[in-house]
Amino acid sequence: MNADDLNFAYKVRHALNEHLDHLPASTADRLASARKAAVARKKPHRPVLVATGQLAGQIGAFFSFSFLGRMSAIVPLLALVAGLAGIYQYEEQQRIAEVAELDAEVLSDELPLTAYLDEGFNAYLEQRAQ
Repeated sequence: MNADDLNFAYKVRHALNEHLDHLPASTADRLASARKAAVARKKPHRPVLVATGQLAGQIGAFFSFSFLGRMSAIVPLLALVAGLAGIYQYEEQQRIAEVAELDAEVLSDELPLTAYLDEGFNAYLEQRAQ
């Protein structure tokens, strides 16, 4: 509760206590019996047992977001990013090797002259150059 809530609660308690003497006897009796019934239904206070050095306490620490807990979530993500970067680099190297092989064939004149006249071959060259 913040300070405003506490001030409001104190004001309400004070107002109720001021008019307590002016309540009819039947109302006071009903309030007293309701209070006794509420107190009777209240659960008995039991102290909380704290187990130190037990397995249950250590399991909670194992799953907490400590440094190792955070690292166990970050390491798979880093491995995934590294794997995707490796795949991208491999694909780029393959594409560069294919283009280089094609350029070497064109420059060494190992292609027949009719290949240069073929529109499909020109489209193939333009597609591979991109």
